[in-house]
Amino acid sequence: MKHIVGYRCTICGAELPYDERMTCPRCGEKGILDIVFDYNYIKKGFSRESLAKDHNNSMWRYAPLMPLKPRDFSPFLRVGWTPLYPSRRLGAELGLRALYIKDDGINPTASLKDRASGVAVAKAVELGYDTIACSSTGNAASSCAGNAARMGVKTVIFVPQRAPEGKVAQLMIFGAKVVSVKGDYKATFDLSKAAIEKYGWYNRNAGINPILTEGKKTVALEIAEQLSWQPTDWVCVSVGDGCTIGGVYNGFKDLYELGMIERIPKILGVQSTGCCPFVDAAREKRGLIPAEENTLADSIAVGVPRNPVKALRAVSESGGKWIAVSDEEILDTMRVLGRTEGVFGEPAGVTATAGLRRAVKEGLIGSDETVTVISTGSGLKDVKNALRAAGSPTLCEPNLSALDASGIL
Repeated sequence: MKHIVGYRCTICGAELPYDERMTCPRCGEKGILDIVFDYNYIKKGFSRESLAKDHNNSMWRYAPLMPLKPRDFSPFLRVGWTPLYPSRRLGAELGLRALYIKDDGINPTASLKDRASGVAVAKAVELGYDTIACSSTGNAASSCAGNAARMGVKTVIFVPQRAPEGKVAQLMIFGAKVVSVKGDYKATFDLSKAAIEKYGWYNRNAGINPILTEGKKTVALEIAEQLSWQPTDWVCVSVGDGCTIGGVYNGFKDLYELGMIERIPKILGVQSTGCCPFVDAAREKRGLIPAEENTLADSIAVGVPRNPVKALRAVSESGGKWIAVSDEEILDTMRVLGRTEGVFGEPAGVTATAGLRRAVKEGLIGSDETVTVISTGSGLKDVKNALRAAGSPTLCEPNLSALDASGIL
């Protein structure tokens, strides 16, 4: 693949050839790798002009920036090219110059994780694997199972016992072999890692496999293109293990290096106060330490992040900030985002928007600035918490008198 130079270790900086390895041989499991692209080569066939002529409205339009061999991607699920809505009400309520909402909850399995899983399944097919496996709090698992089912690849999925029923239902419908682990996400990850090593399955775990970040970065590529190559001042991202926020930064950095955008937006990393190892580390100016996983935003309940360097780099190199919000703020934001913009996000999906609201309140983001928030998953993923946020319907007898007396109108 002429568009790839090789790997670079995020810990020791070692330069390595591009092959099937997933971590640095010197640094072990913590030696997460960056994929180094040859931007001069990519420029020969990939530009604003080439994209303007490309009518493939999916993430596969960005295949020249993916670690994959050229192929026909039409058999795969149509992932990406999700809507970027200009805010009609919420931005004005917050006093912002402009606000955009990227709704990734309408991807094929209803989350941004389809971007990573689509690339992982494509790589597994490219390499000849018949089984792909991962651990997940839910969304990565269901996206892996759905994308793999489309291409006839078997899946083995490990989820914590707390995983929401809606996400587990998706897994079962997609034909995955699902292992519900009696423990937290760390225990789930450890079991998946041991099983993958023993049975030789393709590893879709985002904290280990460097190509997953390259799939997630397509959300940033889309945001830039949908804004006519003028990204907003800020982009707000919910953060769990760090792969998504790392991918968002990588996408904007790719475009900057290619000369397709003039600046990289500041990135706001948002976590729940019930599980915020990145925010705690930033506030106390220290390294990450394990945190409790005590939040209803299950998709970002990762007490031991596997991708810390890429996440920390995304915020520091973009000049961004870290912020945490309570579960109560997250539930309130589910209602607000639905009421003001018609976007139904799950708790982790709206956490970025909750972080924006708090950042405005604290003065981190000013009224003269423009912002994009990424809603990473559909509210239908977690109906239990959606009902907690929304409340109960009004029960009424089937006549107008009862309707008038109900007080709902």
